Amino acid sequence: MSSTESAAHELQDHAVLWSIGEIRSHDVVTAACDALVAGLDSPALRALAGCTRAEADYDVPGILPSALGELGLTFHPVGSTAGREAAARALASLLLAGRLTPPELAFQIHQRFGHELPLAERLAELDDEYGMLDFGGGRAPSEVDDEVVAEAHRLAQHPCVPLDPTDTPT
Repeated sequence: MSSTESAAHELQDHAVLWSIGEIRSHDVVTAACDALVAGLDSPALRALAGCTRAEADYDVPGILPSALGELGLTFHPVGSTAGREAAARALASLLLAGRLTPPELAFQIHQRFGHELPLAERLAELDDEYGMLDFGGGRAPSEVDDEVVAEAHRLAQHPCVPLDPTDTPT
């Protein structure tokens, strides 16, 4: 993957993580700056990258959809199925980048989506398994960790489906 493709992917992930409240607006601004440095460019991306920390909470919601659109990326409506699936994939990428542990990923997925997101259902089930480990029996924690990592790889490789215009927030 080229540096511009990587930066576009990072910006897309930051957008979806922001939309579920996982990261702050100024983190999106930082991703926009990184995208500019990597060679991506558009008027809205420059405006987004130019936001100060104080402006970010106010300006990101209005600028981010345009910045993504100008780059050919998708802004998923908050609460949409496509947005929730993209968020699950972005969280899985955080585990694969070493920024979350397997129990943290399973917990985040379970907490945010419960058992209501078929794409990430197995991770919610694995969070339940982590909760049962304290009662003995069953599998070793490392076995559950391994399965969470395998699920993260599956999610990260799951194709992103273009947003369906009829996809509405849930």
